[in-house]
Amino acid sequence: MTKLSVNINKIATLRNARGGNNPDLLSVASDIQDYGAQGITVHPRPDQRHIRYQDARDLPKIIRTEYNIEGNPNPAFVDLVLEVKPTQVTLVPDAEDAITSNAGWDTLKHHSFLSEVIAEFQRNGIRTSIFVDPVLEQIEGAKQTGSDRIELYTESYAHQQQLGNLSGIQPFVDAAVLAQKIGLGLNAGHDLSLENIAFFAKEVPGLLEVSIGHALICESLYYGLENVIGQYLSKLKA
Repeated sequence: MTKLSVNINKIATLRNARGGNNPDLLSVASDIQDYGAQGITVHPRPDQRHIRYQDARDLPKIIRTEYNIEGNPNPAFVDLVLEVKPTQVTLVPDAEDAITSNAGWDTLKHHSFLSEVIAEFQRNGIRTSIFVDPVLEQIEGAKQTGSDRIELYTESYAHQQQLGNLSGIQPFVDAAVLAQKIGLGLNAGHDLSLENIAFFAKEVPGLLEVSIGHALICESLYYGLENVIGQYLSKLKA
């Protein structure tokens, strides 16, 4: 079964909007695991506008599933990950002022940099994943860095699916087939939702994990967090 890792950035955004500690990020993360999610994801940014670095340090106290920290591996981020030692680190090439992630790595251009960072994380027992577009050359480049996994950037699939164009899944199927052939584990994330997750999980072979945050939290405003997590788990099993 594909694992569901819930990105809790939006919970932190809501907390930060008023100051204080409501909602309590650690309590929500604990509840999310009680509701059946198999992982917690955070994406701290340099301006700490949602997840703060201290949040990333505090979360291991309550995480009993898997812990995934995403981000651009600048020196502060690398130091944070080496301190916390999460289950997995996902390298994302987002600019400091980006609202959200909007592209995968050029694994060919940044081969040396990625290889060096990945080797350091792996020496510390941390599973590594690279955020990539569903482009075969970039997936082959990711393999050459020594990464354990890739995370497919799924925005284009979500957009095409919303338009009714189911053929938008094909680049992701091709990417998954190649990843399996060359020995890369496969994750996926970005704009996945209750509307599009079942078809994606059914069609894409070898999918180990999806990371979902924005859509899941929005859907929870209507249906409730526990109910929505249950719906995702059901769709991932189908």
